Amino acid sequence: MSKSEAALKIDETITLVARWLNQTQQTETKSERRQSDQLAALISDPNGVAFTMDFVDRVARHRDDKAAANQLFRLSKEKNLPKFLNTVDRLMLSIGARLAPLLPKLVMPLARLRMRSLIGHLVVDAEDEPMHKHLKERKAQGYACNVNLLGEAVLGEREADKRFQQTLSLISDPDINYVSVKVSSVTSQINLWAFDHTLKRIEERLRELYLHAASTSPPTFVNLDMEEYRDLELTICAFMKLLDEPELRSIEAGIVLQAYLPDTFPALQRLTKWANQRQKTGGGEIKIRLVKGANLAMEKVDAALHGWNQAPYETKMEVDANYKRCLDWVLNAEQMNGIRIGLASHNLFDVAWTHVLAEERGVAHRVEFEMLQGMAPAQAREVHADTHGLLLYTPIVGRADFDVAISYLFRRLEENASEDNFLRHLFTLKPDSKEFLNQADQFQKAVMNRWEVSSTSRRKESDKTSSSQNFFNQPDTDPTQELTQEWIKNTHQLNPQKVKTELSVSINEIQTSISKVKNAQENWVNLHVQERQKVLHRVAEEILKRKDDLFITMAHEAKKTWAEADAEINEAADFARWYAEKSAELNQVKYAEFTPLGVVAVVPPWNFPTAIPTGGVLAALAAGNGVIFKPAPETPRCAEIIAEACWAAGVPKDLLQFVRTHDDDIGKTLVTSVDGVILTGSIETADLFRSWKPEMNLSAETSGKNALIVTPQADLDLAAADLIHSAFSHQGQKCSAASLGILVGSVANDERFLRQIVDAAKSLAVGSSHELSTVLGPLIAPATGKLLDALTKLDEGEYWLLEPQQVDQSGQLWTPGIKGGVKPGSQFHHTEYFGPVLGLMQAPNLDEAIEWQNSVDYGLTGGIHSLDPMEIEEWLKKVQVGNAYVNRHITGAIVNRQPFGGWKRSAVGVGAKTGGPDYLLQLGKWQPTGPIELSAAEQDDAYWWENYYSVEHDPSNLFCEANILRYQPRANLIIRISSDANEIEVQRVLNAVNRTGVSYEVSNEKEISNNEFAESLSSSRFGRIRLIGTTTQPVRQAAIAAEIHLIDAPVTSSGRLELRWYLQEQAISRTLHRFGNLVNAATN
Repeated sequence: MSKSEAALKIDETITLVARWLNQTQQTETKSERRQSDQLAALISDPNGVAFTMDFVDRVARHRDDKAAANQLFRLSKEKNLPKFLNTVDRLMLSIGARLAPLLPKLVMPLARLRMRSLIGHLVVDAEDEPMHKHLKERKAQGYACNVNLLGEAVLGEREADKRFQQTLSLISDPDINYVSVKVSSVTSQINLWAFDHTLKRIEERLRELYLHAASTSPPTFVNLDMEEYRDLELTICAFMKLLDEPELRSIEAGIVLQAYLPDTFPALQRLTKWANQRQKTGGGEIKIRLVKGANLAMEKVDAALHGWNQAPYETKMEVDANYKRCLDWVLNAEQMNGIRIGLASHNLFDVAWTHVLAEERGVAHRVEFEMLQGMAPAQAREVHADTHGLLLYTPIVGRADFDVAISYLFRRLEENASEDNFLRHLFTLKPDSKEFLNQADQFQKAVMNRWEVSSTSRRKESDKTSSSQNFFNQPDTDPTQELTQEWIKNTHQLNPQKVKTELSVSINEIQTSISKVKNAQENWVNLHVQERQKVLHRVAEEILKRKDDLFITMAHEAKKTWAEADAEINEAADFARWYAEKSAELNQVKYAEFTPLGVVAVVPPWNFPTAIPTGGVLAALAAGNGVIFKPAPETPRCAEIIAEACWAAGVPKDLLQFVRTHDDDIGKTLVTSVDGVILTGSIETADLFRSWKPEMNLSAETSGKNALIVTPQADLDLAAADLIHSAFSHQGQKCSAASLGILVGSVANDERFLRQIVDAAKSLAVGSSHELSTVLGPLIAPATGKLLDALTKLDEGEYWLLEPQQVDQSGQLWTPGIKGGVKPGSQFHHTEYFGPVLGLMQAPNLDEAIEWQNSVDYGLTGGIHSLDPMEIEEWLKKVQVGNAYVNRHITGAIVNRQPFGGWKRSAVGVGAKTGGPDYLLQLGKWQPTGPIELSAAEQDDAYWWENYYSVEHDPSNLFCEANILRYQPRANLIIRISSDANEIEVQRVLNAVNRTGVSYEVSNEKEISNNEFAESLSSSRFGRIRLIGTTTQPVRQAAIAAEIHLIDAPVTSSGRLELRWYLQEQAISRTLHRFGNLVNAATN
């Protein structure tokens, strides 16, 4: 169509829309006008959408009447009632809110009943009688209905089976001739890393569904719906492959394409070509339902969290133009032999333009117009009259499952509230008004630009390159992309190389390696910091070049699944860039001079064999140290690949010695002969190292006994998914895994929640890590000792919700286990098991849940699921963990965004977080550049306190997730003043600690002897001593025994350095959105 022809159709379109609007005003019923006015009032009320979303989320969603009643009461107190409610509803809401806490069993069912009546025109009751009544009424009015069953979140195969059977029942219903279904609603655990395997599972489900639909009389039309971008290629492939099968070639079926994706136009062309060929060879027709797209908010969230470009277009104008392009291209007789088009839109300009074009081109009989049930019924009636038919997209939901409609309602509210959404303006739109002219202008621009917008997938474009000298988090690999799928298939065929470095079997070999590093370190530290930074940036590039080797080696050697390996490799690259960037600060601290430790031994674990060793090695190098790199015995080749990447990037081999040893006297010699040790491992290993050398400069991340609290105020569907992810990702073999779920109040007896977590865990694909489809791989070694006990035994009062099973002969492969009835103070409550077993505790209230969470010896990670802002703030005030997570899973720290490290027994040494801003500061010694000047020190303290330590930092700048780094007071702080302490240094330290406001105890050797002081330390467990002056070996040993870190670093005038001794870092990662919506992000 030429531009002049387009202009002619634009005029006809605008005229037709004006006519429809005029007719609507004349024919609209009082009931329809009332609904339209109410929706317009809601949208125009600044507090209307926020209040409504809060009410839906905090009150209507609840399955617990008492919790819902309390939320209703609080909501009425916290926020003004919205103006869009009529007088009667406002009165009912006010009275109900006051009575609800007293009579929750009476008030809340009535409130839900009223809620259903208010939104019943949008979501239809799925119970037999009301659903059939609705369908028959619409049929009598001349409408067809596209029925879409809403249900609870599909976390496992049991729920997928249930939804599948319900869909089959709908297909069998003689009053239903059109059903929509998403592949993700009938197939759980979709895994794009195993595309072919997942596609096969989807095909098995859909094949049965299509055959059943074909057997009904007349055949029920099945439409494959589309929501998430990740499902696009899976859905298209399943659709085309199945309908090419001989027994399905004659059936007619439909598929949805979303115009907000640039990928849609080539997909339309691909489907059209295939369908026309299918029809030409005797096959049935297909219907392509064109929609704008209803998942934009969550697509933005998904892209932001993974570091991708968002899949949909950036602007509404591009979306509208792509919609017009698709229609312009397809609405031609030669394109439509094998297809029909479903035009699904409430934008009257789109509907009118399509109608005019279809009539002009003689394909009107191949086009069906569609609108949402209950949305703008008067306008729908006018469209129906002119186009001789209208299909209503009709979501249905069971009464018992009403809360599952929440995400659908959120999307509808969001769409209506969006300024650039046509529906926001429709209810007040009048011909020739300024608003009408504006909408007409937007329509015209979209038509004129329809062939200008890109049709290239936005995910193929990248704004970041590995050669950038500025820090950025490496984007995750995107398995939705065709090139990624080709890479996965090719890489999966590779075989891992064996480790090349021989074991060092003598103490002389160790001493020779240390000597080489010591000599090379002198040259390294004299290299200009910018030159060292360039080398570290090149390390990131070299790691990414070795991605294939790392993937296959991690799968074979470390038993990692591919999704787990990807995140870890990206984190390794992040460490290289991050420590390169932070190394410059070491030369910029006022009043102090930094000297590297010298030779640092990096001793990483087997469970994160790539990211953790990379972080340790590169942190040490960034701080100017040389490195003895001792890999975990179980994963030597993974570590060796990292060493090779470092050498290839320009790190001298003598500076970075890769040394394999047994954990015997040779290993002991290694860690006791160096100037510092970076350890990631168990607390028992850290204790062993310090028993060998009490004065060891040890920085260790150790164990964790982590819990996720779930309160009745949580979104229980999301909480269930996050609890299972937190417990069983990486087979539970990560120090941040949640081996405890603390269920508050009614959650512990919530049948659906318990069913969901069992279903989700039971549905995890257990198998070899070599298989792409595996989600839960083998343990690194056969289960023994305490882990075997946890997997096979129950203590008093405990019971299995899901009993784990040993799958293989070796004892490495286990299905996940979930045990209930775990008691406070029990062995399971306090013991880290490091495997696929989750224990559930039942707490009467949040205070007790927090107490149980804090009562363990560790303080690594912890989380809470609650939509109640007061509960969240209470938890954040009290929780004793280094990494705190709100309304998300509690694993998966990311460099800079969520620096990692714990409190109490989860950290040994200074305790700075890996991947955080302070980590390099501890990898050297700081000396004052001159005498202490109290006035200068106070000024520097004030600067760093006001601008850094007292301020919450969010370096991630994510719109959908807050990632706060804050500094919390240290508990059990002792200022120990030795008899030889310098009085000015004493005053300088006291001024600094007073600046922080931290409570502390002063212990003076002149009043309490070193022996007495040592004997007193057992009462200050997990505390910290700031020593001024010197002390004795018994004091140091007593501090180690009491798990107290003793700081004997020189006192300087630097606020950057001195203030940090009295504080501990805490990283808080908090989900800000609800289904992508940020209306209440500040509170929820």
